[in-house]
Parts: sequence; C-alpha cells; structure tokens
Amino acid sequence: MPNSAVPAGKPAQDPPRRSRPLLTLEVLRREQLTPHMVRIIAGGPNFEHFAGNGFADAYCKIWFGPDGKPLDGSAELEALREQFPRDQWPVSRTYTIRSVNAAARELAIDFVVHGDEGLAGPWAAGAAAGERLSFTGPGGAFDPDPDAGWYLFAADESALPATAAVLEALPSAAVGQVFVEVGGPRDRQPLSAPEGVTVTWLYRGELPAGNTGLLAAAVAAAPWPSNDVQVFAHGEREAMKALRDVLFGARGLERRQVSLSGYWAAGRTEDAFQAEKRTPVGKIL
Repeated sequence: MPNSAVPAGKPAQDPPRRSRPLLTLEVLRREQLTPHMVRIIAGGPNFEHFAGNGFADAYCKIWFGPDGKPLDGSAELEALREQFPRDQWPVSRTYTIRSVNAAARELAIDFVVHGDEGLAGPWAAGAAAGERLSFTGPGGAFDPDPDAGWYLFAADESALPATAAVLEALPSAAVGQVFVEVGGPRDRQPLSAPEGVTVTWLYRGELPAGNTGLLAAAVAAAPWPSNDVQVFAHGEREAMKALRDVLFGARGLERRQVSLSGYWAAGRTEDAFQAEKRTPVGKIL
C-alpha cells in the first residue's frame, strides 16, 4: 500500500488535479450544411482511441490555443499551463458529437457560424483537411426514456445537433413535438424522427437571436396530451428560463422529466457565460 503518512506540522494536501487526456483527430473534410452551420468530419489514426459513452446526447470539449486554432496534440494541457501565463492558457468550447461512424472511423461535429463571431465557428468555417483538433470527452448522460408517453423538444440552432441526435434515438413508435428556432427557411435541416413526431420551425427573421420569446410561446400554445412527457429543451439561457416557467410553472412537470440547459447567453462572450454559471443569473434550475 502507498505510504499516506503526512509529516508532522504539515497539512495534508490533495493531489494535483489532472485534466482528462486529450484525443487528437484530423479533419477529414468540411461540409456546409446551411448558411450558418458547418460540419467537421474528423478521424485519422487516433480514432481507435475514441471511446463513446453510449448516450444519445454526447458532447466533447474542444481545446483552443491563443492563436484561435485547436490544439494539435503536440503537448498536454498540464504542460501548456506550466509553460505559459494564465492569460495564454488553452480554453475549451463544448460541442455535441453529432454522430459516430465506427466503420468509417470518423465522427461529426456541427458548428454554428456567424462570420467572425466567437472562437470555434470562425475556425470551423475555414478548416481544411489535414488540420488537427484536440478534445476531451465525451461527456453527457441523456437518453430518451422509452416509457415516456410522449416527447417534447425545444431548441435554437446551437442545440440543433443535440436535438437531431436524440431524435434519432427515439423509439420507432414515439409521438411528440419538436420546436426549433432558426433565422429563416435556409437554416432548416433534414431531421430524422419517428412518424409520430411533428417538427415545427420557428423563424425569427431580423429579431436578435436569444431574445425572441418564440420557443416559450410555441410550447405554451402547443397541444398538451398529458403530463406523461419527457422534455429536451436546450439553447440560449434566457430562452431556457422562459421555458422553465412554462414547463414547471404552467404545466407542473417534475424535475426528473425535463432536460433543460443553457448553451449560450445573448450579449455574453463564451468565457463570461461560463463564469456566470456559478452565479444566480447563470442558474436555470
């Protein structure tokens, strides 16, 4: 057994926290899904080290250096943090693993792109085959409940990849409703859902993303067969708070029935949004 004794007069210290190991893959190709959504297909020799977690909604954390590009796997996170000052440490961005094709040894990650806004989107818009990206994960622990009476989805484009992945995991006999807010008709994507699940696209047009109230209004006005429902509602933080009031206040659902998550916050940078998660304004539930 290891020696756990602590010298007299010195407090016990927790071992240094180590980051999860990075997995580095190569960009195989880039696909333009819509004017504002890009898919990166990644794979290469390291794909054999990818281990899925088995959940329908799985996500990874892609790590970016101060040059705005993903880490290339030449150094571990701990080494970079030791080598550079804190303001030059790598930062992560969380993205859904849209799909995994084990036979082809590749996985897909979708990125929302709005010009030069953000960090990951601009990189994905110009990513070329042969570039590398490093990530940790996957995380996530959501699967559709096969015993739910029906299913309700509410999402903006940031949560469209996760919504699409969960829809594909529904039982074939599932019934339900899907509401997706996007800019306009050109931002629609084909969604594979059981025949009993209806999909409604909500167009915000020139309204600013995250401040439309479209999702909450649509869910509040939608037919409500029963409270035997499982909800998957992800997107902009304040929009999710509005949905929270509908789902728990007006509909009286229980916490166990609802997956409710904010992916971003209007008017906030990603780093500010992440920091606010630990404050009252950042809490949804």
